[in-house]
Amino acid sequence: MTAPQSRHRRALAIPLGMAMATALAFLPNVSASAADTTTAATTRATGAGASDASDATSLSYVVNVRPGHGTSQRVQRAIDRAGGSVVIAYDEIGVIVVHSSNPDFAKTLRKVPGVDSAGATRNAPLPAQSTTDVGTPQALSSEQVAKADARAAAGQDPLEPLQWDLPAIKADKAHAKTLGSPKVTVAVIDTGVDDTHPDIAPNFSAAQSTNCVSGKPDTTYGAWRPSAAESPHGTHVAGEIAAARNGVGVTGVAPGVKVAGIKVATTAGYFYTEAVVCGFVWAAEHHIDVTNNSYYTDPWYFNCTTDPDQKALVDAITRASRFAERKGTVNVAAAGNESYDLASDSITDPVSPNDGTPADRVIDPHKCFDIPTQLPGVVTVSATGAKGLKSSFSNYGLGVIDVAAPGGDSTAYQTPAPPATSGLILGPLPGGTWGYMAGTSMATPHVVGVAALIKSAHPHASPALVKALLYAEATATPCTDPYDINGDGKVDAVCEGSKNHNGFYGWGTVDALAAVTR
Repeated sequence: MTAPQSRHRRALAIPLGMAMATALAFLPNVSASAADTTTAATTRATGAGASDASDATSLSYVVNVRPGHGTSQRVQRAIDRAGGSVVIAYDEIGVIVVHSSNPDFAKTLRKVPGVDSAGATRNAPLPAQSTTDVGTPQALSSEQVAKADARAAAGQDPLEPLQWDLPAIKADKAHAKTLGSPKVTVAVIDTGVDDTHPDIAPNFSAAQSTNCVSGKPDTTYGAWRPSAAESPHGTHVAGEIAAARNGVGVTGVAPGVKVAGIKVATTAGYFYTEAVVCGFVWAAEHHIDVTNNSYYTDPWYFNCTTDPDQKALVDAITRASRFAERKGTVNVAAAGNESYDLASDSITDPVSPNDGTPADRVIDPHKCFDIPTQLPGVVTVSATGAKGLKSSFSNYGLGVIDVAAPGGDSTAYQTPAPPATSGLILGPLPGGTWGYMAGTSMATPHVVGVAALIKSAHPHASPALVKALLYAEATATPCTDPYDINGDGKVDAVCEGSKNHNGFYGWGTVDALAAVTR
C-alpha cells in the first residue's frame, strides 16, 4: 500500500545550497518530515520478527495487560482465536505486539478479562516489499569545508566556526572544562545512525544499538544503520549530541560521551508504536542514560484517549517510557514544528491518520496527546534560532514546554553572527558528509547533550535529579512579546507565563557550562 507523501516530522531538512545562499522562509504552521526527501511507498519491517508475504493483509496491534506476569493462558487463547500471531511480549510492562488480519481483532481482545486496552498501531496493512527512494540534504562542498577550516581557532574542529548553536548554550566554554564521560551513553531513537561517519565512529556503542522497526530487536551487526534510501535524520541528531572532537567536521554538545542508535522508523519514515515501545525497552535494558526522541508516533499526530485504539497506543508507550525512566533513563522529546500552542483549548489536526486518509479533526490537547512528547516524565523541548527567539515553526505551550535549545530558523528571521552564514543547524549526514537541517528535532539533541554532561558530572544522579538540574541550570528566557518573527506587523504566537517559566522557553534555554560547573 502506498504511503501518503505528506508525513510530518520534527526536522526541516534543507539542501545546503539553499540554506547557505538565502533564507528559506519557515513560516508558522510549516510542516516538515524527517524523511521529507522521500516519496515512498511500501516498506517491510526489517530484522527479527519481520513481516513476510503472509502479512500482506495484516495489521499490527498492541495488547496491554497486567505487567510482570507474562501472557496469561486466557489472553493467549483469545489472541489465537481472534487470528493473532504474537511478535513479542514485553512482560515487564505488559505490552504484547501482535499481527492479525482480523479487522475485529482489537474489538474482540478488548472484551477479554485481563486485557487493559488493545488497538491497531497503523491503518495501512503490513506491506510485503520495500521500495527505495533517493534524496538527502546537500552536503558541504570541499570548498565550503576548506573555507570553514581556515576560520577555525586552535582546538576547534574544522566546521565548528559554522556552529553558532554551540556558543548559544555555552557548549564551547563547557568543552574547556570537560567533553563528557565515556561512561555515559545516549541513544538516538530515530531513523538509524551511520556509525561509519568519521564524526560518530569514535564514540559509537554498537553493543547498545539495535533495529526495533518490527517491534522486536534485531541485533544483527549494522542493523541500526539507515540505507542510502532512508532519511539522514538520525545521523544528524547523533552528531549534534556526540560528534567527536577529533579534528574532523563538527563538534557535538557532549563530544566525549557514547552514542547508540536505536532504529525505529520504517523505510518510508513511519514511527509506529510497536517500534517505539521496543526502543524504550531496549534503552531501559541496555544502560542508556538519555534517549533522544525527535519524532511523533505515527499514524496519529495526537492520540485521543477517548478512542479505544488510540488509547492503547498511549498506554503502551507510556508504560515503555516510564519503564525506561525507572531503569535510570532520561527521555527527551521534540515539541514539534507546526507552531501549535499545545496548552490551548483546541487544535485542528489535518494530518491524521497519515498512513490512511487524513481529515481535519479538532482535538483537545489535554485529552489527545502527541506521543512521546506529552507523556509524563518526558522532557519536552522547543526550538530557538540564532537570535535566541522561539523558532518560527516551533510548537509551544505553558506547562508543556520544559526547556528550549537551538533548533535553527530561517536565516532571514534569525541571522547568526559571522563567520556562521546559515541560521540552520550543521551536522553529519550519512556517507561521511555534513549538511544543514532545522526543527525541534535539532533542538532536542542539544538538550540531550546537556543532560549527558550533567550525568557525566553527577554519575549517580537519578533521572529525576538530572531533570531537576537541567531545569535549574537553564538560563531564564523571558517571553518574546510581541512575537512577530517575520516582521509583518502581525503577532505570530502568544507567549504566556513569567520570565522563569513560560510557554515559549519553559524553564529557560539549556546551559552546558552550568551543567559542568554547578
